[in-house]
Amino acid sequence: MPSPLVFVSCLLVMMAMTNFQRLRKDCQQTLTTFAIALCTGWVFLQLKMPAPFLMGSLFGVWIIGSNIKPLQPHLGVARWFHVPVVLGLGVLIGSYFSLSVMAQAYQWLDTAIVMMLVTCIVTALGFLFLTKWRGYDPLMAFFCAIPGGQAEALIMAREQVEKDYVVALFHLIRVTIVFFSTPLLLAYFQGAEAVAQSNTLLTTMPSISDMSAKELGYFIGLGISGYITARLMRWPMPHLFGPVVFSAIAHMAGLIQIPRIFEFVLLAQLSIGGAVGARLACVKFHELLGYLKDACLMSLLILSLYFLAAASLSVLLDQNLLGLWLAFVPGGLYEVTLLALLFGFDIAFVAFHHTIRIILIFISLPLMAVRFGKKPR
Repeated sequence: MPSPLVFVSCLLVMMAMTNFQRLRKDCQQTLTTFAIALCTGWVFLQLKMPAPFLMGSLFGVWIIGSNIKPLQPHLGVARWFHVPVVLGLGVLIGSYFSLSVMAQAYQWLDTAIVMMLVTCIVTALGFLFLTKWRGYDPLMAFFCAIPGGQAEALIMAREQVEKDYVVALFHLIRVTIVFFSTPLLLAYFQGAEAVAQSNTLLTTMPSISDMSAKELGYFIGLGISGYITARLMRWPMPHLFGPVVFSAIAHMAGLIQIPRIFEFVLLAQLSIGGAVGARLACVKFHELLGYLKDACLMSLLILSLYFLAAASLSVLLDQNLLGLWLAFVPGGLYEVTLLALLFGFDIAFVAFHHTIRIILIFISLPLMAVRFGKKPR
């Protein structure tokens, strides 16, 4: 009879082999996605497209993956790779906060209040559209209509509704439209010179080789310590908010000034754009055609109302339209702040408004789940 030691050893070997196979698959998917994203991003750069590596990676992975079916299982960005990218992006976002910036925060209260009102209005209208006219379950309709906070909405949808993939589709379509429309808005309103300037800004950013060992240590340390603290304190989106808060505190205290690293900004574009493109490539349109139509209508409704609010405030307050649009548009916090970074807009202003909306959404999600009386599956 085999001894318990032999049994445990065999079990550990099997677990190690399983983890190795999973790791190998993750690496294969990530490398394949990045190879496509980098090539199409370079093509977009040569065509002088706005945000070339972000748009190029998204559309390149999406189109190629959709048309080459055997390639779809080999596309994706592993979460263990994606999370460190978001940690670093959070540190870069926090680097835009300073004492002078925080002193200006009270000047943003009027636009933040308008943004919160628009968030409540578009959620209510979307909920009514999906429940009254499309016959959706109330809780699933709320998850689909919520303008932002897709990470929290998807996590709760997996526990609360049967068709959680529908919720994912709604948020995915909205983020994709934002990715596609925002760079084009930049080109339309600010001209080819602004597009060229944003692309030049990307290529002239400091390299990681220009960083000192102290700056690199701060960069890594702020990301890891912020994430661990946020997890322990149960903050929403800890891999983003933790590094943002820790980095903002360090920069406001004058301890460090971390530059925007070219290699990391490029990596963030490939990771975010490639991940969205990989998910889109695997959507079976013939199975989700009805939901796809509803998702497009919902996205257009949400984005139209936000754009109307941003345009009205731009006229009333004499502020830059695209800067307000980036602060209002529900396209994902780190995706939109990355666009603001590329286009040279006020990152702190954009991040402040998105943080307020995410807090509002994070509070409302569990309350609505209780309100509709759903129990986790």
